[in-house]
This record gives sequence, C-alpha cells and structure tokens, in this order.
Amino acid sequence: MLRRNIRAWSWRGIALGVACATPLAAAAAQRDAQGHAWWRHAVFYEVYPRSFGDANNDGLGDLSGITQHLDYLRDLGVDAIWITPCYPSPQVDFGYDVSDYENIAPEYGSLADFDRLQAEAKKRGIRIIFDFVVNHTSDKHPWFLESQASRTNAKRDWYVWRDGKGPTQPPNNWTSIFGGSAWQYDRATQQYYYHAFYPEQPDLNWRNPAVETAMLDVTRWWYTRGVSGFRLDAVNTLFEDPGLRDNPTVPGRNAYGDQNQVRKYDDNLPENHRVLRELRKVTDAHDAVLIGETWTDDVQQLKAYYGANHDEVHMPMDLMFTGLGRVPGGHQRLDAPTFRRHVAAMEASGEWPVYVVSNHDIPRVATRFADGRHDDAIAKAIGAFYLTLRGTPVMYYGEELGMQNNDPQRKEDVRDPIGIKGWPTEKGRDGERTPMQWTAAPDAGFNTGAKPWLPVPPSARTHNAQTEGQDSSSVLSLYKAVLKLRHENPAVREGGYVPLNEGDPNVMSYLRRYRDAAVLVVINMSGEDRTATFDLSAQGLRGAAGRPIIQSAASGDLSSVKLGPYGIFIADVKTAP
Repeated sequence: MLRRNIRAWSWRGIALGVACATPLAAAAAQRDAQGHAWWRHAVFYEVYPRSFGDANNDGLGDLSGITQHLDYLRDLGVDAIWITPCYPSPQVDFGYDVSDYENIAPEYGSLADFDRLQAEAKKRGIRIIFDFVVNHTSDKHPWFLESQASRTNAKRDWYVWRDGKGPTQPPNNWTSIFGGSAWQYDRATQQYYYHAFYPEQPDLNWRNPAVETAMLDVTRWWYTRGVSGFRLDAVNTLFEDPGLRDNPTVPGRNAYGDQNQVRKYDDNLPENHRVLRELRKVTDAHDAVLIGETWTDDVQQLKAYYGANHDEVHMPMDLMFTGLGRVPGGHQRLDAPTFRRHVAAMEASGEWPVYVVSNHDIPRVATRFADGRHDDAIAKAIGAFYLTLRGTPVMYYGEELGMQNNDPQRKEDVRDPIGIKGWPTEKGRDGERTPMQWTAAPDAGFNTGAKPWLPVPPSARTHNAQTEGQDSSSVLSLYKAVLKLRHENPAVREGGYVPLNEGDPNVMSYLRRYRDAAVLVVINMSGEDRTATFDLSAQGLRGAAGRPIIQSAASGDLSSVKLGPYGIFIADVKTAP
C-alpha cells in the first residue's frame, strides 16, 4: 500500500516451514559460510497475484497461476517471491482491506492451493513472503464488527474510537492518505473511528495488548504453514498521538482537494519501533525475514527501522530510491551525481541496503525514466545499476521485461478507487498493475479465457518473456546475466562498494571488492556517447587484468571504456600475481 509521500509527485501524487527439531537448529542451517542469514543475498521479486497468471481463465490472476510460472522465476534468478495480499477481502483496496488473516480469498484459490504453491516453490529453492497488513483491517473483519457493535463491546478498544469536537466535527484535522477526513462517524454508537486510509480500513489500536497478541499469533500461524517472512505494510502508521493533536498545515492542496499537512502526529511515531521489535522476536524464532514498507524522509530516519540493536526490520526498503532524479513535470532521469550521493549516504549509514525502483503503487520504472528513444537501453541501465549495488534488491514483476505503464485513458476504465476519486489529476495505480506479459499471444498469455481484469498494452507483442527470452540483446537477457552475476560472483554478492570518478556528471562507475576479487561496473546515465577512464592503481589494483563479462552498447578495458547512450560495461578484475 502506498505510503503516499509519492503523492507529492506530479504524476500521482514469516516463517519458514522447515522440518527441524528447534528454531535454533533451523536458523543455524540457513547461515552461509560468512554467517549471514539466507535473505541477505537473496533476490526478492514482488508478485501482484491478480496480474501474474490466470490458471482458471476467469480474468483474475490466482495462486495456481503463480505456481505455473515458478520455473520462469527460478531460471530468472529469483530466490523469494513477495505476494501482495491474497487474504479474504471485500477488495476495496485490492486486498489491503483484510477480512480474515488466516485464509485465502476464493478468487485467488484456497489454502490447498497455497500449500501446493509453497511446496512447489520449495522444490525450486524459492521462498514465499506474504504481505502482512499491520496497520488496519477491513471494516468487514469480525474484529471490527464486534468493535462497532457497542461502546461496551470487549473489542471496542481494538480500534481507535473517539468523540468528536462537537456536532459534525471530527476529533481533529487529520486527513486520510486517500483523501478526506481520517475520521468516520458511526451513527449507531455516536463516535468516530480513525482510518489512515479508506473509511473501509479502520486502524487497529496497537496500544491495546490484545491487538498485539492477536497479530503476532497471525504471523505464527503462517510461519507454521510455511511462509518465510512478511513484507510489513504501512509500518510507519501503526501509532497515533494519544492526545490527537492537530497536524500542522502547509500551503497548497493535494489531488483530493485537502489542505496539505505535515504528518507530525500520525506518522513515524517512536512507538512503532517497540512493536517491530516484538514482531522481530517471533520472526527470528522461525528463521524468517521482515521487509518493511518504510517511507522515510532521509537515510537517518530509515536507519532507525533496522533497530538500534538490529532487532527490528531485517530489510527496511529504501523507497527514497524510487524518487531520485525527479525533474519538473514529474518525470525522472538517470542522474549520476544524484544517485552517487544517495548510495554514498546509504553506505555511510553502515546498514545493509534494500534498494527498490518500483512496486504496485508506483508507476513503472521503465515509464518514469523513458525518453522515447532509448527506452530499452534505459531499462537495462537501471537494472544493471541497482542489481550490482551492495545490498538486497526487491524487484517488481515485469521490470525484467522493460514493462511500461498502461494507464487508463477514460475515467470509466479506471478500477483503482484512488483513480476513481481523484480523476483526472489522479489516475490511480491501474497502469502499473497490468497483467504480466508472458507471450505475444492475445492478452500476452496471461490467460486464454475471460478478458483480463486490466487491459494488456500493445507493447506486449514485443516486450514479453517468450520473445525476449530468444533475444540476447533484450532487457530480459540483461537482467538474467546480471542476476547470474549476483549469485555467482563473490565481489557482487558480498563485496564492498568503492565509488570511482566521482566528479563525472554522466557516468556512474564503481568497484565491488571482496578480498582478492573485484568487479568494475560502468554505466552511462546519459543519452550521449561517453568515455570513462580509470586508474585502478589508486585502488591497489596496479597491473590488474580485466575480463568484460556484461556489455551493452559499450567496449573497452580496465583503463578506458567507450559507452553508447545508457551503455553498460561490467568487468571481472583479476589482481596481478
């Protein structure tokens, strides 16, 4: 779910089921030779289940559709798939309004289908990560129905209920991230309940110990079932100021017409971190991983989500990375100095980065950076860049194909409630959620039955897994090569990051170094021919020899590299004997 900092942009803006005697035995078995947990060097891949594969041909993707494509994911180089919510839900926000945390929505299949998916994925060395909606439930969840029944109900305090300031006046000025007041009046009990998102998504009251216990038990239930972790949705919104102080306002209005606010009292409160430590305890007992949807303003704020003792989120996502290179009008461009500064800040933090370039809430990276002339070259450059940095990447399905947005052109075609409410300023998120492009067949091979729930773009005829898999110069082939390098080369998998030519405004260059191994990465982030020269003796690599291992619109050696627009040069560096 979008932590809608991104709405300021002008375009729209876990347990492993291991048969072991004890959790400690399981944890010990999953450490590599350097003592690192399994997730540290894994490649994570986000799957939007409605859009990945439709096994029963009803127009909606399903769990069996994911199972059908596990061989593709294995061959691509994926180690874990994060599946966005597939729990029972009224689908007000496409699954992020959960009505039952311990089941599968009928449109996606059944628990038996999940068990089969998990078993088949395990055979291929792929783990399953579930999306855990921790901030709120659906207003149709049994917990909320009880809470709403009366002011004296035992579950009343499981949600945030308050009296208004006066007749027709909510408790404070807080606005929903999806527009309008964050307070919904309940006529039957004559109080307001708080919802950071839609009114149909009431916020849980994490100050109530019973809520915490119930939610921790949900994670234990799925850990026993075989999931290897959770991506935690909206972790920065778990707590609200108990005094309900008004948020400060700033000039201007958002796409919904609301006064812009500084979310001082309903976002990123210190109490969030205590809950994350409790979730982490349960997770560590099952050798699982927590991935955080962590929208932050700077690297230091992000660093806090790792925990002072590395006891909170294993993998807080660097979602600031998705906004780098913005230019007036909302587009983005590859900008070497901007990316260089951000990577340097992450390196200085001392933490293990988790770089993200797009997801189900953000327009696709190939659209955001496209220039209409070098689109595939740009998609390759972005992939080569973030997949060779130190850290753990989280890919979004279709990135590896250079899939672009297919935004609705008419309001009547919009499915996303955000787009319906905010049209035409806000078109919603349908464009980045279109079906995975498998083949050049009708509807891109997503299914052979009913029309897909969202339309497939014409570009699917050329940008699909089957066609690109037969083209050594495709975006997919580049991704496969870089992911293979990640898995097999110790310098890329484990090495440090050493920036090179830091004054170059166009070419991003760096070494990944580990012991006596090194890899040189050179990426032209401009649409013009460039040349980069190097003196690696300054890095203690005098007399080193190089072997190019990945090249795209580039040629050269360790001293000088010629790059075409958005060219890529990656070389294995051997130190002199």
